[in-house]
Amino acid sequence: MRHHLTRPQLLAFLILVLMLPVVLLGCGSEARHVQEKTVRVGFMPGPYSDLFRRGIQPILEKQGYHVLTVEFTHSTEPNEALIQGAIDANVFQHKDYLTSYNEQNQTELTELCTVPTAPLGIYSGKHTSIGALSDGASIAIPNDPANLGRALVLLQQAGILTLDEKIDPLTATEKDIAANLKQVRLLAMNAAQLPSALSDKDFAVIPGTQALAAGMRLSQSVLLERPPRAYQLIAAVKTADAGKPFAADLASAYRSETFRKFIETDELAKGFSLPDEESYAGLNPSGG
Repeated sequence: MRHHLTRPQLLAFLILVLMLPVVLLGCGSEARHVQEKTVRVGFMPGPYSDLFRRGIQPILEKQGYHVLTVEFTHSTEPNEALIQGAIDANVFQHKDYLTSYNEQNQTELTELCTVPTAPLGIYSGKHTSIGALSDGASIAIPNDPANLGRALVLLQQAGILTLDEKIDPLTATEKDIAANLKQVRLLAMNAAQLPSALSDKDFAVIPGTQALAAGMRLSQSVLLERPPRAYQLIAAVKTADAGKPFAADLASAYRSETFRKFIETDELAKGFSLPDEESYAGLNPSGG
């Protein structure tokens, strides 16, 4: 079951969920059993809720869970709903965001597990491999700080440029390029515009969520990154719930061989980095 909540609807949803135990109290043992085996997971709209419904939800349902997914419209709402008990877990943030949220709001939310993350990739509407790149080619890259450094690191992995060894690669900008080995022309633009840039640029470095939102598939890329640990998405729960059966079952589902096979074989899921893959290995162009 899937829901979309606006902020006013969130308040009503919280009230309804918090009243649920009282309602179920008078409905007999069968209703109490349903309550105990219900797991509610929150998302922002996008590919992660789709992966959950198609890959994780069937695993949990086979274990007897009644699964509810809720999609929120504002990035603060999934954690608010988790704190209030309207949902049991959420999947929309990375660990640094969660840590910052806890510090700013005096809350106790905990990382449960890492989930498959849509990686940044190099795409082309003209070439089928990065080896087809010629000197002077044009490459569109994202201009926001979070993705710009990752894009430059990926271009270094591809042997297109090298970065200054003294800087943190994930904070790199065009000023930190030590050598432009292919004399490429880099054109920085808003990430949402990058898919459309494929019509007149040789290549574009596109964040995974933007590629998927444009109807592209990650498997269409000529090179995908392994997302840095800092940018891998997590499932989060209240710290007090981290040891509960539903939390263990949710984490196990994400780490299961069944879900791994789903990611590796499903056409829409191919290309997502798996939860147990090593974090990004740094500046080594070979990726080692």
